[in-house]
Amino acid sequence: MRARLLMISATLFGLAGPMAAVVAPTAAFAQSAAAAVAVAPQYDTTHVYVAPADVDRFVQSFTATFGGQSTPQVVVNVLPVPSSTTSQLIQTPVGTVSLFGFKTPIPHPFGQERNGYLVKDMDLAIKQARMAGADVIVSDFPDPIGRDAVVQWPGGVNMQLYWHTKVPNYAPFQSIPENRVYVSNDRAAAFVKSFLAFSHGKVVSDDKKAPGAEIGRADGTYHRIRIESSFGKMVVLATDGHLPYPFGHDNTGYEVSNLQDTLNKAKAAGVKVIVEPVNSQGRTAALVEFPGGYVAEIHQLATAG
Repeated sequence: MRARLLMISATLFGLAGPMAAVVAPTAAFAQSAAAAVAVAPQYDTTHVYVAPADVDRFVQSFTATFGGQSTPQVVVNVLPVPSSTTSQLIQTPVGTVSLFGFKTPIPHPFGQERNGYLVKDMDLAIKQARMAGADVIVSDFPDPIGRDAVVQWPGGVNMQLYWHTKVPNYAPFQSIPENRVYVSNDRAAAFVKSFLAFSHGKVVSDDKKAPGAEIGRADGTYHRIRIESSFGKMVVLATDGHLPYPFGHDNTGYEVSNLQDTLNKAKAAGVKVIVEPVNSQGRTAALVEFPGGYVAEIHQLATAG
């Protein structure tokens, strides 16, 4: 989806200014290589689709939980084929959401892409994605301020790439959200190899016996790989697919300084805590469901708070 249209709206309506006052630079994600196509983590947006009737409730609950604000809502066609959706960008100090409330049926394969990454050069990004092993499942198409494409990585992981004729200017996040990618044990190695080649990222941890309690299976283990790149943070969760609900539905993890305070704000705003906090290896995490059905992980590191 066209997160870039929403980003332009954020600039036009002054959203970048207030956000700049509450976030601080994160030096860890400086550009890693001249050939890298990533811009910065603050231009990664999670794509959230809800029914039109749930849009306003989602915006209110998300900003009440994490702070920040939304651009004004518009009704547009954001696809290369006929469709209509409400569209707005929600920026918070801990992550950004591109929110869509489709008034028409959603054309395939849109709605299955987990997030959007801003790239410096669309032609180069598509070339590098293909060379790294991705399929381009939606060929690039123009929009009023740039171009878009959707790629699929080994393991069936769909992501959007987008490019602006003029790069937006957003302050870095206070804490960088975590792209949570569930893949099969069979395809984990292929996904990691492919994404690392594309992102110029690095593996920061690789635990083949991570505690199963982190994915709702206290009696077992799973394979967890953490990656950092100029696109941001990612955790790859390689499993046998025997996941109790809601694990696997959480495609973004938000880092906060005080988990309990955040959960209290969330519950007061109508958010359901569907997995109570679990402590594991230096972090405490819970899963929540926002109005409209969006499931997210929220965590606090042991050194925070």
